[in-house]
Amino acid sequence: MRIVTATAVALALAGQVAPASTAHQPTTDGIWRMDGYGTVLSIRDGTFQEYQTTAVSCLKGDSAQRTGAGTYTTADGTVLTVRTQGSHDRGSLRVAGSVGDRNLRRIPELPDACTRPAPQGPRDAFDVFWQSFEENYPFFSAKGIDWHALRDRYRPTVHATTTRDELYAVFSQMVKPLYDAHVAVQDGDRVFAQVRPGTVLPSEELDSKVKAFIVARDLKDARNLQDFADGRITYADLPGGQGYLRISGFGGYAGHGAPYAAQLTELDRALGTVLSQERTQRLKGLVIDLRINGGGSDALGVHIAERLTDTPYAAYSKRARNDPADPTRHTRPEPVQVTAAQEPRYTGPVAVLTGGSTVSAGETFTQALMERPGRTVRIGQPTQGVFSDVMLRKLPNGMAAWLPNEEFLTRSGRTFDGTGIPPYLTEPVFTKKEFDKKRDSAFDAALNLLRNRGDTSS
Repeated sequence: MRIVTATAVALALAGQVAPASTAHQPTTDGIWRMDGYGTVLSIRDGTFQEYQTTAVSCLKGDSAQRTGAGTYTTADGTVLTVRTQGSHDRGSLRVAGSVGDRNLRRIPELPDACTRPAPQGPRDAFDVFWQSFEENYPFFSAKGIDWHALRDRYRPTVHATTTRDELYAVFSQMVKPLYDAHVAVQDGDRVFAQVRPGTVLPSEELDSKVKAFIVARDLKDARNLQDFADGRITYADLPGGQGYLRISGFGGYAGHGAPYAAQLTELDRALGTVLSQERTQRLKGLVIDLRINGGGSDALGVHIAERLTDTPYAAYSKRARNDPADPTRHTRPEPVQVTAAQEPRYTGPVAVLTGGSTVSAGETFTQALMERPGRTVRIGQPTQGVFSDVMLRKLPNGMAAWLPNEEFLTRSGRTFDGTGIPPYLTEPVFTKKEFDKKRDSAFDAALNLLRNRGDTSS
C-alpha cells in the first residue's frame, strides 16, 4: 500500500489523515479482495495484513496496526483508511497522500496459496516476477512488448543453481525495453530502472545545479525570493508584476520520513505566503516551474490546484487494471475533484514549464492544470510519461519488482503514459547549449507570453 516516486524508485512516504467517523458502520474486520491491484487484505484484532496474489503465488506484503477508528499505520508511517461502503460486504481503502479509493469486496477466507509457505527457488522467483507484470501491467501493447515472448526467451536460462546476480540481470534485461520510470527491479540497495530515452530522472545534484542557474539568470532582478518546504518550493516576484513558483517535488516538505499531515502543513505554510490576499489581487501572471520535479503525493498537487481556481472541476479520472487475463479491463474511472479553496486564490494566467524530468506527481499536477478553468499554457518539453502509483511486488527470494497498474484519464478519456504530456509551446529545457549560452528559452517564452498577451489557453 505504498506510493512511490520515480526518483531512484524510492518510497514517497504518506502520513496521517483525520479518520472518518465509523459510528453505526459494520466492522471492517475480515478478509477482503481488492478490485485490481492483485491484493487480498486480512484485518483482525487491530492488525492489517496485505497479501500480494497472482495465479501462481501469494506473498505477505505490508502490515499495519490500528491507530484510530478505521485507520491503520504501517511501520514506515503510511496511513491506511478502511471503511465499509453501504453494506457489510463492500468497502474501500484510501492511502494517505494518494487520490481516489480502492474498492474492496469481502470474501470468506484467504486463498489457499496464502496459507502455505511459498517456494523460494530462482525459477519460482522468475514465475512470480513474470506473472506480476502479466496480471497488472497495462502498457505492453502500447509499448509494443511481447511479454510472453520474453518469458519464453529467459525462463529456460533460469535454473536451481542460478545466482542472485544472474537473476537480477535477467529481470533487468526483461524490463529494460519498457523504458518506464515506474518499473524497477530491486535487490537490497541496488535498483535497476530505465527512463524514457532522451530524458533523465531528477536528482539532488541536478536540482541544485538547475536551481542555482535559475536564481542567477532568471531571478537576478526578482524581489521576495524565498524558499519553503525544506527547499522544495521557491517563490519570487518578477519585474512586470508576474510571479515565479518553482516546485521540485510533491513530498519531503517536512524532512525525510515526515507523515503526510506534516507535509500538508508545510505546504499550507508556503501557500499562505506565496498566494496571500495581497499578492493574488495584484499578480498579472504566474509561472509554475515543474521542469525538475521528482513526484511524490498526487494529493499535494491537487491541494495546490485548489488555490488556482474559483470554479470546482475534475482534475482527471483514475482507474486500475482489473482483470489478470485481459489488459483492456479496468476498474470504474474515479473522478478526482479540485474544489476551490477557502483561502485566497489566484485565478489569472498561468504558464506551466515542463520537461522530461517532470515525473509522476509532477505530471498528475500538470494534468490537473490542463483542466483548470481559465488561462493556462504549457511550455517546454513533454513530461516523463509515468502517472500511476507504483506497486511493490515482493518476490519469494527476497527481491522485489516495482510496476504501475493505473491510468490517469483526461475528460475525453486520453492518457499520456509513455509519451508524456506534450507542451503547448515547445522550447529546449536545460540542454548543454542552453547552459553554455546562459539561456532559458522556456522561461523567457513564458514571460513573453504572460507580459505581451495575457490570454494564455491550453
